[in-house]
Amino acid sequence: MKTKLDYYRVFYEAARHKSFSVAAQHLYVSQSAVSQCIHQLEEDLGVRLFARTRRGISLTGEGEILFSKVESAINTIEQGENQIDRLRQLETGELRIAAGDSITTHFLLKYLEKFHATYPEIKIEMANSYSARMLELVKEGKADLAFVNMPLTDDELHFEPCLTIQDLFVCGPDFPKKSAYSWEEIASLPLILIEKNASSRQFLDKNFKEKNITLRPQIEVAVHDLLIRFASIHLGISCVVEQFAEEELKNGTIQKIPLTPPLPKRSIGCAYLKNAPLSHAAQAFLELMK
Repeated sequence: MKTKLDYYRVFYEAARHKSFSVAAQHLYVSQSAVSQCIHQLEEDLGVRLFARTRRGISLTGEGEILFSKVESAINTIEQGENQIDRLRQLETGELRIAAGDSITTHFLLKYLEKFHATYPEIKIEMANSYSARMLELVKEGKADLAFVNMPLTDDELHFEPCLTIQDLFVCGPDFPKKSAYSWEEIASLPLILIEKNASSRQFLDKNFKEKNITLRPQIEVAVHDLLIRFASIHLGISCVVEQFAEEELKNGTIQKIPLTPPLPKRSIGCAYLKNAPLSHAAQAFLELMK
């Protein structure tokens, strides 16, 4: 493009108002500045755009052709600006979150409900997978935020802790438990654990391995809630997240098995790209959680 875009804006205002002086008022410049821009534009294009008469100005045939294109372009730009403003005001847009079933059900649900009530025009999209895949979704631009079990590291991502959680072993209400169990004793019980590729299982295996203990569960499941259910009907001893089993612990559906010393605490964290700005919707969601 050989002509400055500013000239087309001046041309548009002059043509729209059929007056250089009115165009100057709208553009907050002098009338002579408008005349100079139009003259330069005509020189660049090699055509006359305006016919100048005693009554004022009118578009030439070439001017009419150019005006139709410039008007369309400016309208498109203004529509884009309006849409961006609506995104900024959270009047439209989308929030894309990646999170596992357990984190969504026991942690995110209340925030999703509040966010939707506050910003009803924002479309919420949820993706569900394992932690490693959810981090890939963020890096691929397919999710704004990923809520994952910590600790995790990735050079491209920032991790923000959101909730401290405690893993513990539980049994059914009638299980004849002792007052305290060593890690070796826990490992010898009929265990029900989350499947191996889950980050929470990797955390558990790592901590036991540091004590030279290998966990060999009798049952592996894919869903945290099944850990609670299976323990409650005495199929074995499950390792669950205390904060996700508060109701069942309170009503006695399951009971804690005291481990000495207890497993270390960990956290649920939110992951997002380090070097890319968060969408307005994603920023609003994180602010709402805080």
